[in-house]
Amino acid sequence: MSSLLPAPVTVVECFDDSIPAPLFPAEEQRVAGAVAKRRQEYATARRCARAALAAYGFPSGPLLAGERGQPLWPAGMVGSITHCPGYRAAAVGRATEVAGIGIDAEPHLPLRDGVLRLVALAPETARLTALAHDHPSVCWDRVLFSAKESIYKAWYPLTRRWLGCHDADVVFAPATGTFSATIRADAPAGLTTFTGRFATSDTLVVTAATVPSRR
Repeated sequence: MSSLLPAPVTVVECFDDSIPAPLFPAEEQRVAGAVAKRRQEYATARRCARAALAAYGFPSGPLLAGERGQPLWPAGMVGSITHCPGYRAAAVGRATEVAGIGIDAEPHLPLRDGVLRLVALAPETARLTALAHDHPSVCWDRVLFSAKESIYKAWYPLTRRWLGCHDADVVFAPATGTFSATIRADAPAGLTTFTGRFATSDTLVVTAATVPSRR
């Protein structure tokens, strides 16, 4: 994930739950009813976030969530968390250096039947067909889904507005491992377009979107 984000951002990632990751009581409440696997992923991702914040001198403490599940970072910091089977990560930066961060990880598998039409615009579907022809080893529907998740995670803390899957038109550039998105919904100045990067392995899709500092 660190290769997908600019230098001012600190990334901590993990591929399993082998290192103990105790939760604070307020965090325990968030996953009180979750199955053990989900709870472990959540706890490890929180451990990654605390390690990333420690790089900036922040002491260990609970990392709570907002009304849409977004992490509530310490004042002056921005970041994003993701976890899926086989991967957990957190990315954190100073708000003076990067205005917004969104990261997402997904299993490198096709989306379930019927999901793509809920995610993709008609022009995106056409482009995915062309991408699949040229790069058949990549599950482009899953990459699109992940990119839109990353965009939303970067968007929401800055706007406090919902952004649906059909509100962002994403274009991929496989040669550079980048994507760009045009926001079709009403967007504040400076948030009408997003850029990001993506990478795939045999098992994982990872994407990241950032909003440059307005300093």
